[in-house]
Parts: sequence; C-alpha cells; structure tokens
Amino acid sequence: MEQLSGRDRTARPEFEVVPNGHGQGLSVEGLTKRFGPLVAVDGLSMQVRPGQILALLGPNGAGKTTTLLCLAGLLRPDAGQIALQGKPLGPERTRAMALIQETPEVYDMLTVWEHMVFVARSCGVKGAWPLRAEQLLERLDLAEKRDTLGEALSKGMRQKVLIAAAVLADTPVLLLDEPMIGLDPKGQRELREILVEIRERGAAIIVSTHLLEYIDTLCDSVLILKQGRVLMSGSISEIMHERANQRLEDVFLEVTR
Repeated sequence: MEQLSGRDRTARPEFEVVPNGHGQGLSVEGLTKRFGPLVAVDGLSMQVRPGQILALLGPNGAGKTTTLLCLAGLLRPDAGQIALQGKPLGPERTRAMALIQETPEVYDMLTVWEHMVFVARSCGVKGAWPLRAEQLLERLDLAEKRDTLGEALSKGMRQKVLIAAAVLADTPVLLLDEPMIGLDPKGQRELREILVEIRERGAAIIVSTHLLEYIDTLCDSVLILKQGRVLMSGSISEIMHERANQRLEDVFLEVTR
C-alpha cells in the first residue's frame, strides 16, 4: 500500500511543517519523465510554498498523475530537480510526503484502526496521536468501522482511511490525485475543510482534479498541463482578475482546446 508512503520506520524525517507562508516549500525544476518515445512530463517547473494549495489541472493524459508519482518517489524522473525547504530530495522523500492516489488501496487484513497505528509508528508521529486518530475517524464517519478489515470497506470508505492516514502522518507535503472521487457530499465537504486546516498549519498541498467547481474557493494557485507541458500557471486571483468575465472552467477549456 504505497499510498500510505511506505516510510522508513526508524526515524522522523528532517523535513518539518513550517509556519504558514514561511520557507521555500516544494520546488520542482525541469521535471521530465519518458515512457519509451512518449514524453509524459516535459520540463515541468513549479513551486508550492508552505500554506499553499496548488490545483494541478489538465485533460486526460496530460501528465498529472505521472507528475505526482515522480514527486512521491514512486516513479524515477528522467531529468529534473525536486527540493523541499531548499534541500534536494533523495530516498527520504517518501518520509516527507503523503500521497493519496485515485484508486484507494488499503491493507485487506488490517482493520481501520490498525491502519492508523501502522502510519503513526512508521512515520514516527509523536504526541497524543491516538486521540487525533480517533477524532479523524469520527469526523470522516469511520468510527463505527474502527474494527472493520480493509477488504470489507467500500471504495469511499477506503478513500477516507487514506485521507485519515495522510492527515495523521502530518507531512510537510500532501499530494492528492482526484481525491473527491468516491466520496459522498459530506465526505467531500469534510475533505475540503481538512485541506484548509492543513494549509493553515503550513503544509504545501497539490491537488490533481477534473472537478473545477471547488478549485477557485479552495486553491491558491493553478497549473494547467497538456501533453506533459505547462500551458498556464499562476495564482487563481491573478488569473481570474485578468479574465474578469470568465469562470475558471472557461479559462481551462480555452487554454486546453
């Protein structure tokens, strides 16, 4: 279950969440990934500061998922540099990032609560994490599923387990690939509120999604990809100010057509 970021159990990473707006956050320069003759990501550069949510947008096949997998260390880039808080990321990157993938995979033979225990121990989470885990399960309507095995959970419940685990890990970077898919309306609202809270604690967050209706109220900046290349990037407020009579959906369709 790599989505829980199979971290080294021995130590907490040197990277920490920093106060909102301070520090360099996540920096990517010239990220390139090829699959044979196909260039899935072509020289992508971006920066996500602490306390910022970036929306990674693009049509199918744009390279969004490949980008997230490269950032999380699950794919090896062919070129480019990735740094967190000014430090190049090596093998320890998976201890500095949490990734929630589009297809939620959990451990079939672990209960919901055992997933929380696994993440807390493998990530070196300190303090009163059991109380925090209980609160997360309650908030995501998982409390009654506490002793349910992963194999018995629905897709939406599995997604919620991964969300709770990622939040509990408290990493300085959170990556989400289509996180709203499979969630009911209440779950979607809770996730949006949780992301805002994580942002306020100083995490750098990247959300890849096709759902544009909540982007302008949740995210601070946007990066639009097509065929692996960046077509547009910048703060949402600046982009919408320049296009006062357009919705974000209109801008997206215009840029990617």
